[in-house]
Amino acid sequence: MGMIRAVIAALALAGPAAAAEARFDWFDYRGLDPAPAVGPGQFRNPVLTGFYPDPSLTRAGDAYYLATSTFAYFPGLPVFRSTDLVTWTQVGNAIDRPGQLDFTGLGLSRGVFAPDISFRDGTFYILNTCVDCGGNYLLTAKDAAGPWSDPIWIREVDGIDPSFFFDEDGRTYLLNNGPPEGTPLYDGHRAIWMQAFDLNAMRPVGPRKVLVNGGVDISKKPVWIEGPHIYKVDGWYYLSCAEGGTSVDHSQVVLRSRDVWGPYQPYAGNPILTQRHLPADRPDPITSAGHADLVQTPTGEWWATFLATRPYTGDFYNTGRETFLLPVTWKDGWPVMLEGNAEIPKVLARPGLPPAGAQRPDAVREEFDGRALGPEWMTLRTPRSVWHRLEGGALRLTARPVPLGSLGQPSYFGRRQQHLSASAATRVAFTPARDGDRAGLAALQSEGFFYLLSVSREGGRPVVKLERRAGDKDPAHGVALASAPLPRSGPVELKITARGGRYDFAYAVEPGRYRTLLADADGTVLSTKTAGGFVGVTFGLYAYSEETP
Repeated sequence: MGMIRAVIAALALAGPAAAAEARFDWFDYRGLDPAPAVGPGQFRNPVLTGFYPDPSLTRAGDAYYLATSTFAYFPGLPVFRSTDLVTWTQVGNAIDRPGQLDFTGLGLSRGVFAPDISFRDGTFYILNTCVDCGGNYLLTAKDAAGPWSDPIWIREVDGIDPSFFFDEDGRTYLLNNGPPEGTPLYDGHRAIWMQAFDLNAMRPVGPRKVLVNGGVDISKKPVWIEGPHIYKVDGWYYLSCAEGGTSVDHSQVVLRSRDVWGPYQPYAGNPILTQRHLPADRPDPITSAGHADLVQTPTGEWWATFLATRPYTGDFYNTGRETFLLPVTWKDGWPVMLEGNAEIPKVLARPGLPPAGAQRPDAVREEFDGRALGPEWMTLRTPRSVWHRLEGGALRLTARPVPLGSLGQPSYFGRRQQHLSASAATRVAFTPARDGDRAGLAALQSEGFFYLLSVSREGGRPVVKLERRAGDKDPAHGVALASAPLPRSGPVELKITARGGRYDFAYAVEPGRYRTLLADADGTVLSTKTAGGFVGVTFGLYAYSEETP
């Protein structure tokens, strides 16, 4: 007994054991898609590649600002700035403090849905819905780069996709998608509601009214009328909405009225944007187009951002819903984006604005030599402790007992897969303390669907291992697909290469001398078609240990 007490006392004096830590020296991403020919005065679509869905934009002076949804990723709601509508720079995230919203326990496709960004009298506004985490709310900022306010909750309004319309007489109106009056007539039956809003009191006032019931023609049982925006042009109020659901039947429709409260009459040529009627077997398709937002330039041009997808086969895509740009033309008093069998162009003429430089590069090298990670890096759900740091030109992650396949908050930082074909690589130094500890590189669609290539330990010996989770039937860490012994301790390079629906996994003990661990793995498990939800793949760095720090 005396010996036991002595050991306990010694352990107490020694303090807790140091937490296992993984060191990532760099991260390298390369887009491998064939680049379309872009001539002088042209740009290529999408303007934001990878998982940047539900874009909303506004103009403030000569600059344009855009926000997209991020669901249960943190930080959330990225905000971009541009002066030419083509070259976008991320200036911040509207949700960048853990105290703003709580994503604890949410599936990755819950959280913050489609935002609406607007500007009036020196103030930026973002309206948004935190699904399963509070409902509709408002953020404000004097600078779009932040800081953004804490949420101002709008409990009186249900549904999703709130947006502001600022009328010329100074009045403000709040629109949103909500359930219809009475009992829904069919699955997907929704309505567009409107209510006056007091910007001084920051709350809706007066009665609510349905502007659109079901869609442009309720006799055809249209589904998911959503994403409403009102624009006033030449004395007409134009109400533009997405319709058909955010998949292959997605579209954009428009209605108009002489009175802001309606009645709104639909355009006879609706939809003003869709690709659902085009042959499914056309080469290199762009699909699922909709959820548009319009803006007018100082020279009078009209342009619209919208979401669409780029499948590699059928309806399979891993890059999520992306942000595209098209000009808007006016035809007999109606805004039109595409007509007939026109396909969304991959290359087209730039807006009549001074070019702001080249579009986003296809290759990124992160040396982790700054004071903080860039705004494009995201983790899963809201962090409640500090488990990473930048030190000595490396990103260091504390290995914690939170699996990627859980609804917890794992030690993971990722950034988007932005090309159908791409590679992501890193160099990791990690010494597993026990079997099952792991640190490495993931291709992650959600907590239910991912690949993890890691340095781990099996039978007391270090190995490089590949695991895959393909649904709830698999354990939280996934199922082991391949492993190889590591000849010595020390840094290991890990590389994942995406080739549309196939993924390759390799490692290198000597710099750059990669050995294939597994080639031609099924990448469709990372697609929205298979995994569901609203997000795209991120390539990320991850560390796990059974021992609690």
